[in-house]
Amino acid sequence: MRRRIIMSMLTGASLLASALIGGGTARAAAPAPLTAEAPAEFGTDWHDPLTAAPAVARPHTKSCRVTLADARFRDFTPYRGSYLPPRGCGDHWSTVVLRLDGKVKGRQFDRLGYLHVGGVEILRTSTPEPSPDGIEWSVEKDVTRYSDTFRSAQDVEMLIGNVVDDTYTGVIDVEATLTFYAGRPTAAAVPDRVLTTADGPGGATLTTPRNSERVVAEVYATGSGGGCEEYWYLAVPAAAPYSCRTDDGPYREVQVAVDGRLAGIATPFPTVWTGGWSNPFLWYVIPGPRAFDVKPIEYDLTPFAGILNDGRPHRIEVSVVGVPAGQSGWSTPVNVLVWQDPGRAVVGGRLVTHDAGSPTGSSVYTPGTEHRVDTGAAHRLTVSGYLDTSHGRVRTTVSRAVAHTSVHRWNDGETVDGLEAGWTDDETVTVDGRGPARSTRTHRTYTMNGVTTLGADARLRTRLTLGDRADATTTRANRRVAWSRLDDTYRGDASYTVDVPRDQRHAVGTTSERYRLHGSGGCHDRRLTTVQGVLTEDRRGC
Repeated sequence: MRRRIIMSMLTGASLLASALIGGGTARAAAPAPLTAEAPAEFGTDWHDPLTAAPAVARPHTKSCRVTLADARFRDFTPYRGSYLPPRGCGDHWSTVVLRLDGKVKGRQFDRLGYLHVGGVEILRTSTPEPSPDGIEWSVEKDVTRYSDTFRSAQDVEMLIGNVVDDTYTGVIDVEATLTFYAGRPTAAAVPDRVLTTADGPGGATLTTPRNSERVVAEVYATGSGGGCEEYWYLAVPAAAPYSCRTDDGPYREVQVAVDGRLAGIATPFPTVWTGGWSNPFLWYVIPGPRAFDVKPIEYDLTPFAGILNDGRPHRIEVSVVGVPAGQSGWSTPVNVLVWQDPGRAVVGGRLVTHDAGSPTGSSVYTPGTEHRVDTGAAHRLTVSGYLDTSHGRVRTTVSRAVAHTSVHRWNDGETVDGLEAGWTDDETVTVDGRGPARSTRTHRTYTMNGVTTLGADARLRTRLTLGDRADATTTRANRRVAWSRLDDTYRGDASYTVDVPRDQRHAVGTTSERYRLHGSGGCHDRRLTTVQGVLTEDRRGC
């Protein structure tokens, strides 16, 4: 029963992956005043989707706006257009803001989408599920880091894979724009080049400028595809009697390799799409963290720059540990950001340390009236290398450690299905040789704690808490120069009657999000609460 319910709610978001394959804010297009009293149950309309994340900061300078795409998605035909740089705001900008405005009404699944400019992925997103009367939403993202791409004419491709028929009637109408703010950005924040990999006989390859002195890969990794990888965190070992089984259970790790050598590891974020956990009433107004703005995983590949700077193409491969051989379900597009040494045409160097460690862990099934799977796994990687730059020899060391623990419990028939899980991703990047040593330490923690029950009365109830947390500290000469602390927590409790027409579901649900971001850059604290789709609380702190 569990498999049928989950697949009926989630397959929509996965359809894009079967065809093909960051810092944004979703806000209501027309904010409504808070309503003191909520209805007894969900009606035919509800508040437009929104999140508690902060809006993108904009400077008070001259701005220019360019439309990237204006499309209506009803199938799997990509929108294709062209982009020209803005006139009147120069060719360097202090900030570039991407905004996507969407609307849809009727009945429709959640869908996945992407936006490419010149082959560079600048947004990966998913959509909310609509009400019969229709909803509108928006997503904003700071895309200043892609300025190199925006300085010349480019092809544009956008797709939100969709199916429209007699049952699923929602056509997804979107407009995507870029707004450029004149001025100069912080030099270290914006790369000189933004590259993509090229397909060749040996796989995807990359050729970097020969004077690269910092190289960062970003991977927009999403588990989807219409199968179990869409909710990979619930997978169990093959011996267990559950609807989603893989050889090694739920552990997933996104790896990047350079010429076959492991160069980066990371924990994927356990994104829950807006039909997830069998219950769309959890997500009609407040989506789960990152659902509308899929942030890329970043890998500092600077220790490998001495190898990459030889002027030849090098293989860049992304793989997801734990996915059964030959099974699809993950999309992993790659952008590569490069900072160049203006004082040298060629920067030499070498890889000095490569300690990949040995992955550890297990996923153990315990049978019984309550089936149980306990999973624990971890992996470490340390790499370092030096470059002989115009300002001397600079050594970069990257250390990363990832870990996953979870307890998954369910009964026969999967009418009770619960998960308590946590993931950590700790990274330290130290740069030594250009003035005092500078080190940035980031500790990321993702949590998921929930249970779905289906009673004899056909009432399905889901209670779920999701957490996205990160602490980052930058030191120079052992003195703290910058810090930040993020805590984005979602909570939901919703129930409805299954296998009946929409107007007989008698759905109820309370959802909330509190997004807190504190640090040397300022403070943001916002809390949202909805009851039966009505926004009952919008409170700001700081």
